[in-house]
Amino acid sequence: MKSMHAPVYRSRLRGLVPMIAKHLRPGDRLLDVGCGSGLLAAALAEHRPDVTVHGVETNVRPDAAVEVTAYDGRTLPFPDGAFDAVLVADVLHHDPNPVAVLAECRRVTRRLVIVKDHKPDGPFWSLPYRRVCLMDWAANRQYGIPCRYEYPTLDGWHERFAQAGLGVSSERTRLQLYPPPYRWFFTPRLQYLAVLAADGIEPVLADGVSVGP
Repeated sequence: MKSMHAPVYRSRLRGLVPMIAKHLRPGDRLLDVGCGSGLLAAALAEHRPDVTVHGVETNVRPDAAVEVTAYDGRTLPFPDGAFDAVLVADVLHHDPNPVAVLAECRRVTRRLVIVKDHKPDGPFWSLPYRRVCLMDWAANRQYGIPCRYEYPTLDGWHERFAQAGLGVSSERTRLQLYPPPYRWFFTPRLQYLAVLAADGIEPVLADGVSVGP
């Protein structure tokens, strides 16, 4: 399973790093919530050496690629506004209370919360939803990470962000992160990236095209 997932994860890193890095400014402090191995955080730090990257995790791995602080999964152990940006990549669909996690991210950031997650176009019984379930299971089974198999629609994500006091600054509803042949089954519509403003007043952008005021 690990050998099969390795090229997928490398492709994911190559795709995500520039998408995330372009929203950061020189001198920013970035917090990666639920950073796992820290490979994404380390890749971002290498891509943007002018940015400081720190990780936080409920189960800190001794071989993590970046400095990681342990936390209880509820309250981030940092003061208000300790970071300029917070990243939450493929974490929220594992948490029973994602709005609470988002609210904590908003508390510790001065500017942005960046969310990467899944967004199936259809209800639980639909093929896109089942594809996300399979994708999630395959990626996490090897690490013993439980999957809740709960993925909101686009409207559902917007509702969660609003409940946490975050405004959508930009979003991408199609992300092609997988290499062949995986990309032919796990389509771009299943991946989602949102850049959220901590002040909740930014105009909305969809796939790089402004649809707000």
